[in-house]
Amino acid sequence: MPAKKSSRSASKDLETFPNPSPDRDYVIRMEIPEFTCLCPKTGQPDFATLHLEYVPDAKCVELKSLKLYAWSFRNEGRFHEAVTNEILGDLVAATRPRFMRLTAEFYVRGGIYTTVEADYRMKGWKAPARVDLGAPEA
Repeated sequence: MPAKKSSRSASKDLETFPNPSPDRDYVIRMEIPEFTCLCPKTGQPDFATLHLEYVPDAKCVELKSLKLYAWSFRNEGRFHEAVTNEILGDLVAATRPRFMRLTAEFYVRGGIYTTVEADYRMKGWKAPARVDLGAPEA
């Protein structure tokens, strides 16, 4: 009998749920401050905060599965650029958003901070103009 998978095990499976407002463009923002992978050259841990923002289409990413997905990289060697684009690609494949941006802010290593930003835009989708309501009159 196979061992039962723990609900706290790292996993590459990204779960989704139906967008509750698919007729509207709106932005979902998430911050993942405990991302860890390994340097492929030294094997030392690399720490980052991931900032995810996206405009969903038909599906949204489920948060617990996103947490377990992020954990799945902690023992894997990846260059910053590669892991950022891999995560964006996996999230796009799972959710098929109208727009998605992943910004990975890696903590200092050898006196260098690295930030990698990768975007995806659904073909034909255009961001609506932002409405600035201004500050209320005093």
